[in-house]
Amino acid sequence: MRLATFKIRSGANTTIGACLDNSYVDLYELSGGDLPDSMTEFLNRGDEAMNTARELLQRTAGELTSTPAAELHSRSGARYVYAPDEIELLAPVPRPGKIIHTACNFDSHLAELTTWNDPEWESHNWKDFHFEHPTGFLQAPSSVCAHDSGVAIPRFTKQLDYEIEIAIVIGKEAFEVSSAGAMDYVAGYTIFNDLSARDIQAREHSNKVILMGKSFKNSCPLGPLLVTPDELSDPHNLDMKLTVNGELRQDSNTKMMHYKTAELVSWWSLMGLYPGDVITSGSPPGVIAGMKNPVWLKPGDVIDATVAELGTLTTRIV
Repeated sequence: MRLATFKIRSGANTTIGACLDNSYVDLYELSGGDLPDSMTEFLNRGDEAMNTARELLQRTAGELTSTPAAELHSRSGARYVYAPDEIELLAPVPRPGKIIHTACNFDSHLAELTTWNDPEWESHNWKDFHFEHPTGFLQAPSSVCAHDSGVAIPRFTKQLDYEIEIAIVIGKEAFEVSSAGAMDYVAGYTIFNDLSARDIQAREHSNKVILMGKSFKNSCPLGPLLVTPDELSDPHNLDMKLTVNGELRQDSNTKMMHYKTAELVSWWSLMGLYPGDVITSGSPPGVIAGMKNPVWLKPGDVIDATVAELGTLTTRIV
């Protein structure tokens, strides 16, 4: 399934649903209220909710072949299928319980870090970094924003940067799970653009913390859809491409992740994971901070982060 959280423009109510044949199906209305209108609550209900949604969507797919979407109504008389221009996409999980940001998980990005010129970065001696287990930090859930959001440059930074990543969304409570069983706890994947205030991040790194440089308002574009694993050919062989105003900046593949999904879920489950929690993959190289003559993001820039089989997440800098 390709799940979504969206607002219906005509009524302004928020619901969850699925993208089906370029239409958006309101699962809450279609189920007669049996399914919730919140993605976190939907995930909390586990396999039962997933299976119910699949059954309903299979039926709806058949109905769409013979009936115009606008004529399909639930048993309460309400519409439950909408065209893309009739809804506003929100982040698939608008307010995750926590966002676990995996750092330095692409070896080539780690190598890129050694070229950064700020004194605060140079003090970290990245060349001696080695992996014993995944590493990272927590990002504020309030920093999440949706596909096609306009993100204002914070007044405290002059070095706004991007990073394409995938986001692993947890579907079941997990604690101390093995790598062998970790995939059972994954609800699906979406795209994550890790917007970063590099000057602030560097100063925070020198104090051994990460906070404002990664968790400012709208620093976490997420979306457009939550794609369940059965929809993907292989989550660890997906092309990742990021462009700024059409210019290719990042070009990699999820197979380059140092730690793959199962290893990340297993490691981070040591802190306890819950439905709706997000774990990021880390970023490949190609960020602005790694350029010899960096030109930082500015108002008017449009960033398209595309991951094969997941779609494209667009962010507009305003």
